[in-house]
Amino acid sequence: MSYPSRLAILAVLLLAGCRREAPCARCDVIVIAATGEPSSLLPPVVVETVGRDISDQIFERLADLVAGGAPIDTTAYRPRLAARWERVDAVTLRFHLRPNARWQDGRPVTADDVVFSFEAFSDSLLDTPARAALSGITSVTAEDSSTVVVRFDRPGPEQLYDATFHVRVFPAHIWRPVGRDTWAADTALGRLVGSGPYRIARWDRGQSVTLVADSVEGRRTKLGTAIWRFAADPEAALNLVLSGEADLLETVGTPERAARVEGDSTLRAVRYPAAVYGYLGYQLGARSSRAAVVGDRRVRQALNMAVDRNALARAIYGPGSKAPPGPMSQLLWIWDDSIAVLPYDTAQAARALTDAGWAMGPDGIRQKGGRTMAVDILVPSTSLGRKRLAEALQEQWRLAGVAATVTAVDFPVFMERLGKGNFESYIGAWLNEPSPRGLADQWTAVGVGQLNYGRYANPQFDRLVGEAAATEDPRAARLIWRAAFDTLNADAPALFLYAPVNVAAVSRRVEGFELNPYSWLSGLTAASLKPE
Repeated sequence: MSYPSRLAILAVLLLAGCRREAPCARCDVIVIAATGEPSSLLPPVVVETVGRDISDQIFERLADLVAGGAPIDTTAYRPRLAARWERVDAVTLRFHLRPNARWQDGRPVTADDVVFSFEAFSDSLLDTPARAALSGITSVTAEDSSTVVVRFDRPGPEQLYDATFHVRVFPAHIWRPVGRDTWAADTALGRLVGSGPYRIARWDRGQSVTLVADSVEGRRTKLGTAIWRFAADPEAALNLVLSGEADLLETVGTPERAARVEGDSTLRAVRYPAAVYGYLGYQLGARSSRAAVVGDRRVRQALNMAVDRNALARAIYGPGSKAPPGPMSQLLWIWDDSIAVLPYDTAQAARALTDAGWAMGPDGIRQKGGRTMAVDILVPSTSLGRKRLAEALQEQWRLAGVAATVTAVDFPVFMERLGKGNFESYIGAWLNEPSPRGLADQWTAVGVGQLNYGRYANPQFDRLVGEAAATEDPRAARLIWRAAFDTLNADAPALFLYAPVNVAAVSRRVEGFELNPYSWLSGLTAASLKPE
């Protein structure tokens, strides 16, 4: 029997043998349920979250940022492909690769592989999401076969983050001969060779991916096999863990689905902060007719005070969800409960609207100069949560005398209207990276015409954001970020609505698994299966 045939039979037996009724203590396999299937596992062309989850078991960064660590804290990084590093000068870092680092085909990992990987992630042809973050790196060079030097265009506190977080290293000897214009469509499993703890063994398109523990550098995992089962939708993925056909699921979704997990004695519901925040943004463009009502700072402040943000967050996104004190997820290291926010105070909101000239009409809707106070809320029709938020805001604003309408459109139309500024308000969501510097693109003048859809601009806020991003000490930086958000919240360019928690489903037979919210399967190598 050929090796591929034996491997196919093994995969079938593993999938069949790890159902709940089978003696799983004899299995050396863990099964992960996932919604959707990746198009590729090659690091620079991975676009789906599940693809990154799998790829990160095969390929490695130079170093890893610990869960919850601040990117500017140099003590928060742990060796990965690089065993150690040092600062050469204000714009230069030197990395020393792990002694005897090997690709899974047995060939040594060299500094040339690292240089090649950085070049690929920075290539305009591939246009990776990391490309913008790497733009401050002027050169990556091989000092010798195991030493890499990374140089930046200017001093900055996040150089170690930029040199390690975005790029996964992959082998030059395999991919250099292959045209980069074909990488995204390449399906050859033999070229998916990494230096990580697992290597790819099988990919059954439309069904599953099987990884097995690599032993070129000695086995670094407790479990010999990890299988990703692909489901067509979140409900089908949840059913895989509820039926015992899978052991892990990153997020179960709605509070109703979380309750199903909590009611199953064979599963644990693990709550953890999501790297997401949601908000209602106002249109502030001075030349836009859409800004006629919400362009008034006093009106925006009143609208914000009329909303019970924390109650909405919990009601729609479940226990543990919070109203953020600014544009941040609960996971972002600059979260600070002492940030000044406008209070939920309906009486004060009513007085502010009256002071702004909006008098309550006989029909319970405010008017000014013969004009009815109305605000439209734009949402993507594909997001049930955002539609429910808009409807809740509509009701709370109605009590304040505001006639709010909800416009739900397909997501491409939603994004087109945001880009053109064709809205009065909209409900958006943003996925944070560990670094907060991306907030400049969303909320400062730099982002106007790009991601700053509401065209908010305040020179004081912009100055504080720049100062915070340039500060090396985490504690000092947090104070400056807090001052920046105090300024932002007083201007009320947005209503920051929710910072949710995710609920993972974990089989009770899984031990030693610690979930990292930014990379939820980074602790997979330490997981084991409880004897039954």
